[in-house]
Amino acid sequence: MIITHPLLGPCDAQEFTYLGDARLIDRPDGMTDGAEDAFYDYAYLRDNPAGQHRELWFHEAGDRSWLVVTRDTLTHEILSVELARDVARKQGRSI
Repeated sequence: MIITHPLLGPCDAQEFTYLGDARLIDRPDGMTDGAEDAFYDYAYLRDNPAGQHRELWFHEAGDRSWLVVTRDTLTHEILSVELARDVARKQGRSI
């Protein structure tokens, strides 16, 4: 599988480490009421979708950047690749 890195262009997927659901960017605030339940959900509850899914990938053998890859889990077709920092900024978060 080839992942087209936003800065480096096409890279073999073997250069990357898959880290799971991209919603991990949305870490709960540990200082709010109900934080314990929110962190339990964040750490242990995951969807396992068939079809389009946003995932976190780490470019371990390259520039060590974090990517959000939107991929079809049935066909492995990659629909989009974004830098995770740009996704977090769009959501009003800082990395």
